[in-house]
Amino acid sequence: MRFTRTRTMAVTAGLALAMSACGGSAGEPATGAEGAEAPEVEVVENPEFEAGTKMAEIAEAGKITIGVKFDQPGLGFKGAADDVPTGFDVEIAKQIAGQLGIAPEDITWEETISDNREPYLQQGRVDLVLATYSITDERRQVVGQTGPYLVTGQQVLVKADSDITGIADLEGEEVCAASGSTSLENVETEGAVPAPADNYAACVDDVLNDTVPAMSTDGAILLGYAAENEGELKVVGDEFSEERIGVGYSKDAPEMCEFINESLQSSFDNDTWAEAYQFTLGGEGIETPETPTLDDCQA
Repeated sequence: MRFTRTRTMAVTAGLALAMSACGGSAGEPATGAEGAEAPEVEVVENPEFEAGTKMAEIAEAGKITIGVKFDQPGLGFKGAADDVPTGFDVEIAKQIAGQLGIAPEDITWEETISDNREPYLQQGRVDLVLATYSITDERRQVVGQTGPYLVTGQQVLVKADSDITGIADLEGEEVCAASGSTSLENVETEGAVPAPADNYAACVDDVLNDTVPAMSTDGAILLGYAAENEGELKVVGDEFSEERIGVGYSKDAPEMCEFINESLQSSFDNDTWAEAYQFTLGGEGIETPETPTLDDCQA
C-alpha cells in the first residue's frame, strides 16, 4: 500500500479570524487558527478491502459523498462565495476519505442539517455524516454511529449586553436550537422552553433580533458564532451536557464501523487529529483536548 500526502498551508490571526472567515475555494481553506497549518491528508493508493464491502465500493468508485454542516464556523462552514466547506468536521472527514484512497478534491460535500442526517444516510444520498453528530442510543437504532472524534458540552449563547449567566437563568424561557438536535432535548431537561429552528444560523438571527433570549448547543459551535458576531454575542455558563460527536454511516454497511474507528485512531496516533483541532478550533488560550476513547463496534 502506498500513500500520497497533500497539505494545505495557511497562517492566520487567531480564533476570531478563523471563525469569521473560514471559507475556502478550490480545496484550499482560507484560514486556520493562529500559526497553525492544515494537517496532511494521507491518501492511500490502491487500498485493498474485502470484496462486497462498502469500503471496496467507495474505493473502486474513487469518490465519496460526505454530509457536513455549512453553517457552523470552525466545525463545518461554507460561505456563499466558497467552493468547499471548512472546519474540524471537514478535516476529520478528509482523513477518513484518504484511507479509502479518496483525495480531498474527489469528495462531494453535501450540506446536512440536524433534521436530515438520518434520512440522507438511509437514502444513500451521503456515504458518511460528520456534522456535529452527537452519538445517541436512539440514533443508533436508525443509523450506524461510531467515534467519538470530539467530546464537547452544551452551553448558552446570548446577546453581549444580556444579564443571563447560564442555563439556570433560562428556566421557563425560550431557548433556540436546531430541529432534530439533542440540544433541544437538553434545554428542556434543564427547565427551559425549547424553541426549534431550521438550523443554528436561524437561531443566531433570532437571538440578535430578540425573538428569543438565548440559543444553546455545543460550546465549540457557539464560540464560532460569538467570534463571527464579536461585540454582539457572548457564550455564558458552564457546560451542562456531554456531547460525543461521532461519524454516521448506513446500518446497511456495518463493516464501516471498524474501518472508521481505525481511521480515527490513526489520526489520533499520528497527530493529524490534534493538528486539525489546532487549525480549526485552536488559537490563543485554547488548549487542544485529549483524544477521545473510541466506542467498540458492536458485532
